[in-house]
Amino acid sequence: MEIPTQTKPAAPKPQRGGPLPAILMALVTAAIVVLAWTGAAPTKPWQQGYDPFGHWWLSTIVAAIPVVVLLGTLAIFRMKAHYSAFLGLVTALVIAAGPFHMPIKMASITAIYGACYGLFPIGWIILNVIFLYRMTLATGRFKVMQESMTGITQDTRLQLLLIAFSFGAFFEGASGFGTPVAVTAAILIGLGFKPLQASGLSLIANTAPVAYGALGTPIIALAAVTGYSEFTLGAQVGRILPFFSVLVPFWLVWAYAGFKGMKEIWPAIAVAGVTFAIPQWPQS
Repeated sequence: MEIPTQTKPAAPKPQRGGPLPAILMALVTAAIVVLAWTGAAPTKPWQQGYDPFGHWWLSTIVAAIPVVVLLGTLAIFRMKAHYSAFLGLVTALVIAAGPFHMPIKMASITAIYGACYGLFPIGWIILNVIFLYRMTLATGRFKVMQESMTGITQDTRLQLLLIAFSFGAFFEGASGFGTPVAVTAAILIGLGFKPLQASGLSLIANTAPVAYGALGTPIIALAAVTGYSEFTLGAQVGRILPFFSVLVPFWLVWAYAGFKGMKEIWPAIAVAGVTFAIPQWPQS
């Protein structure tokens, strides 16, 4: 007599939020566009005050509120990314127009400009990198690359150095904006690393090459807001980063395997850091 097996009840599907958040986002977006189009232009050039409260620590805390709202709603309230980003945007507009006395028309235009800059070139770069990543998954090339990485060495410390630091730096220069962390963390997870551990280590490894990320987009953006030449800023970055380029791989392996584990493979770490640092100095 066959004993019927007890089937596990299907997990309930997560309920989707109602249309209210989307409607509110649409209304606020329309209001921003209207203010940018019809708002009163300032009669004289606006000079930003970095310390509106007269206490630098209080002004810093208030200026950081949009970032706290963005990260807090993501990490604590588990809110969807686009909702968190929109709340951060609204908070930034309120803080800018309120305590920092930024003209509303200028703040609205700045928000629209930031959204457009987020789509082009940032969004366009990320879209192409995700397409390349998905294509390698569909064709099986990503699995081949994982196996090739494993075939080089079975030492997880060296795998971390090779994938998170070296391969991640290549991806950072090509795309940036979080894609190196996503791709290298996926490879590390496939090699047996824990998901949270893989993500954290990939973030640490990504601190050295991030200044040149996405074909130098951070330097181009910095040049646009400071008025300095991209060549001047890039040269200065190339003089600062070599020291961190050597330090970061040591920090990466230390965070994973401890000081003793780092000391056992320090020649490989030094080679990875120095070969990444040295070319930056003569270029700068």
